[in-house]
Amino acid sequence: MDIRDLFKDWTALIDQEVSIEGWVRNHRDQKSFGFLMVNDGTDFRTIQVVYEESIPNFSDIQKVRVGAAIMVQGVMVKTPQNAQPFEIKARSITEVGSSPEDYPIQPKRHTREFLRTVPHLRLRTNLFTALFKVRSILHHSIHSFFESQGFVHVAAPIITSSDAEGAGELFQVTTLPLDKLPKKDGEIDYSEDFFGNLTHLTVSGQLQAEIFAQNFKRGYTFGPTFRAENSNTKTHASEFWMVEPEMAFSDLNTIIEVSKNMVQFLIKDVLEKAPVEMAFFDEFVEKGLLDKLNKVLTSPFAVMTHKEAIDTLLKSGKKFEILPAQGKDLATEHEKALVEIQDGPVYVIDWPEEIKAFYMRLNDDQKTVAAMDLLVPGAGELIGGSQREERPDLLEKRMKAFGIDPKSLQWYLDLRKYGSTPHAGFGLGFDRMLIYLTGVENIRDVIPFPRTPKNCQF
Repeated sequence: MDIRDLFKDWTALIDQEVSIEGWVRNHRDQKSFGFLMVNDGTDFRTIQVVYEESIPNFSDIQKVRVGAAIMVQGVMVKTPQNAQPFEIKARSITEVGSSPEDYPIQPKRHTREFLRTVPHLRLRTNLFTALFKVRSILHHSIHSFFESQGFVHVAAPIITSSDAEGAGELFQVTTLPLDKLPKKDGEIDYSEDFFGNLTHLTVSGQLQAEIFAQNFKRGYTFGPTFRAENSNTKTHASEFWMVEPEMAFSDLNTIIEVSKNMVQFLIKDVLEKAPVEMAFFDEFVEKGLLDKLNKVLTSPFAVMTHKEAIDTLLKSGKKFEILPAQGKDLATEHEKALVEIQDGPVYVIDWPEEIKAFYMRLNDDQKTVAAMDLLVPGAGELIGGSQREERPDLLEKRMKAFGIDPKSLQWYLDLRKYGSTPHAGFGLGFDRMLIYLTGVENIRDVIPFPRTPKNCQF
């Protein structure tokens, strides 16, 4: 029986025979009895198992260490005087898998830095049991939201020849012998490579989602993306998951509304499906987390242009290491200040065209693009999006300005040639959404097996 089932219907199980399997989180043995705290991963909570010297293998059970896998048969009994209203009085305990003395996850407080050194075992702590349960729920919630809104899911390729961002931070994919690369006219001859041309791991599924939007009206990708960016901040990783919806017959206002509804849906769904885990985060990780999230469900999201955002920062009286300036990108400290000033999430729209991607639609002022970033407390930029440039001549001009050969994206230009529509989309950093939801501020802790510079275990 799963421990989650015991918590669901424990009153009906009092004085009944039950059996569980799980791992020992704590063990307190006395002379004639002992207590085992057991968790099986199906519920955040552990269950207390009491055993006495009357069980056949009492002396062996006294030697069971933290981390061991066990099977328990016993009777559910009430414990109204304790924090947990029931426990199991064991009739038999079998050690399925022993745990030696050097088991690193002992019943004490461990730093997250230490736990990152044992990612294969850190799930057996309260923090990571809660965290990765919420991650699983959030994954399902995303699909539920877009399904409810009539979106078609796109399985975007992981290996691609298209650089959707034009930033050049790519992990190249090749089968060419690195010690003897074929050359032609002094350059690497990729015609001899596996795919016959230069390929890399995807930085975004956006371009493929645009293909689907121009047929299904609404399409979205949800999968891993990769950036060869040598960054060691709390919010950057080399492999991370992105949610990227695209919508035909849409503009900037459309994606602001859809992204706001999505964020509120995800928060509400997680709060409903993981109340115990979220209460844990609120108490032990980020005080006031639940208040922050519930406020997002009821409060308006502020909207301001990039120019207004810079003016707001300059007039705020706050001191910055990097002075905010018109025409420049927002630093992390600027994003943090804006959400503090607005006391909640902020959409920053109409960005300077020279600091945004090639596919974003040029505004009538010829200086800004119809782009938006959603900034949230605790995570900074959570969502980035834009109305896409549907005018082929302007799109090709932007490609050249970014050093992108239009021939390499001829299919993308074709989407503007054959029945083009005004369209828009955005990207949600799935892992940053987890940071926001849980208060666990480092992306290395919200990804099960993080890939960062100089780190690729498993």
